[in-house]
Amino acid sequence: MMDKKYLQLLAKEFPNIDSAATEIVNLSAIRSLPKGTEYFFSDMHGEYEAFLHMLKSASGMIKIKIDRTLGKTVSGVEREALANLIYYPDKEQKRLMKMGLLDDEWRRLTIYRLILVLEAVSAKYTRSRVRKSIPRDMVYILDELLNVTDDVIKEYYYEEIISTVLDTGIADHFITEICKVIRSMAIDSLHIIGDIYDRGPRADIIMNELIKMHDVDVQWGNHDISWMGAASGNWALIANVIRVSMRYNNFDILEDGYGLNLRALAVFAAQVYKDDDCALFMPHTLDDNVYDPVDTGLAAKMHKAMTVIQLKLESQLIRRHPEWDMDDRDVFSHMDLDKGTVNIGGKDYELLDKNFPTVDKSSPLTLTEGENELMTVLANSFMHSEKLGEHMRFLFANGSMYKTINGNLLFHGCIPLDENGELQSVNISGQDYSGKALLDKLDEIVNKAYFLHSGEEKDYAADFMWYLWCGARSPLYGKDKMAFFERYFIDEPALHKENYNAYYHFSEQVDVCRYILEMFGLDPDKGHIINGHVPVKIKNGESPVKAGGKLFVIDGGISKAYQKATGIAGYTLICDSHSLNLAEHKPFIPGESEHTPSIHTVERFERRANISDTDKGAEFLTRINDLRELLDAYRSGAIKQRPGKRRYFI
Repeated sequence: MMDKKYLQLLAKEFPNIDSAATEIVNLSAIRSLPKGTEYFFSDMHGEYEAFLHMLKSASGMIKIKIDRTLGKTVSGVEREALANLIYYPDKEQKRLMKMGLLDDEWRRLTIYRLILVLEAVSAKYTRSRVRKSIPRDMVYILDELLNVTDDVIKEYYYEEIISTVLDTGIADHFITEICKVIRSMAIDSLHIIGDIYDRGPRADIIMNELIKMHDVDVQWGNHDISWMGAASGNWALIANVIRVSMRYNNFDILEDGYGLNLRALAVFAAQVYKDDDCALFMPHTLDDNVYDPVDTGLAAKMHKAMTVIQLKLESQLIRRHPEWDMDDRDVFSHMDLDKGTVNIGGKDYELLDKNFPTVDKSSPLTLTEGENELMTVLANSFMHSEKLGEHMRFLFANGSMYKTINGNLLFHGCIPLDENGELQSVNISGQDYSGKALLDKLDEIVNKAYFLHSGEEKDYAADFMWYLWCGARSPLYGKDKMAFFERYFIDEPALHKENYNAYYHFSEQVDVCRYILEMFGLDPDKGHIINGHVPVKIKNGESPVKAGGKLFVIDGGISKAYQKATGIAGYTLICDSHSLNLAEHKPFIPGESEHTPSIHTVERFERRANISDTDKGAEFLTRINDLRELLDAYRSGAIKQRPGKRRYFI
């Protein structure tokens, strides 16, 4: 018999034979149900409108459910209209009202059709799971509509309930709530393979939506780690977060989203660079600011101010950590301000911008008094933002360097490999780590950076967050260098090139993927590796499916900044009980109704997968076995039964 103390704890939850036996039956029944649908997204980069549409539409799967359910009786135009209603119920009902089309006949027909769609998307779930997704005031009505018994005339029963809904005047609210339940039931679990932040306008809105989801996990990307490091107090990453936002004219996320006060930066930049047009620093405007429009000239000055500060702080970090072997990235120290040149790799290059009023030739990496005061103000603003703190805590609590789930391995970037395909190691506190051990250690460091209050260990971990952002052997970055300085200041394309880690070559080989899956304790015959980070240029003939179907790279360019290179607007990998599918998205244009992606089946399972085939099913089986031990203990008298409320099927 297992440990008696554990059984006594279990007995507090299941105090007698009836309650324990009922739970065994419940869990066994759930294990026999089809597995829920998993959705894998990557590299949203702040494109909240496109991403929210993907969520609302379940990446086109809701439209497929509508077509399968109503395709024989409802026209294509009406099915498209129903899909748009499910995605945007309030907006669509307002539009129909303005057109004079929102009458009771429309409401009656729409409710009936929505119930049929809800039946289809909820068929694989227990009644309890469905009820939990329904608002409390609607539970009884929807439960009755979804569970009509065979001895009742279904159409008549529907008609009676729908007529009552219309008579009581709650039809519009009722329609909205059904749409929300359909959307909720369509996505069972959500996996985010990194890079929620940067480039796009409002990553904070994406975070707000993720926090509402019932089952979501995040595998951190290097852009996420930059924000997490900034929230951990790393000044170089605070500067980086602000600089990237300046570069893409994203003031709304900083000021409206997170309440970060940029007035001190605006004043500092306007004074220091008042006679500098900062032409190289004009923002790349992909989206207009709604709440905080800033003059582009001032934005350019703010952009330059943060760039110079960041370069100083990064060089300080590189010198503080010689074990990172990043001396070649200490470019800022090799400028000759008198000549207006910089020495890289033993060769002098002319600087495109030669005005550096805050750089002391004798001590180029030292922040001026004004820069130091500015960074203190900005750091305090980051530390005291309640919304930023809420979002970062969610990322720490629900995120990790990697995840193994249902036989699949999820991580954002790479497992660092050298040119021979051997594991590359990273020195952490004097010890070398590689492969799975490296990712496990980095997970520990990331959490220490945020949750430790002070001390050398906290400082070291916070510094390491910057290495994860851009270090050559960082699993999240996966390139030999970040050519940050060169792209800004040198007109030499060869110096702008950033070479990918050898992983990206070797991972296209089946045997390498099998080796990595085995390293993480997964079945190489059934498992897959799922990555983001590297945009798949489908217009150049690249495919997101690699290594004979062992590897999926699902960064397809949700970010507008990448869509010219990729030719599409992102991927969603969808794993239901029958197959693995790739949804290939079109560029999202607000106000246009047709955004249904192309969905391709990339792997069909030999048999339908049940919950018993998943990690959750394995957890349920362990629970069942524990409860069987408890039953034996009750029956033998080793543990006494107690009165308790009878547990019902879930």
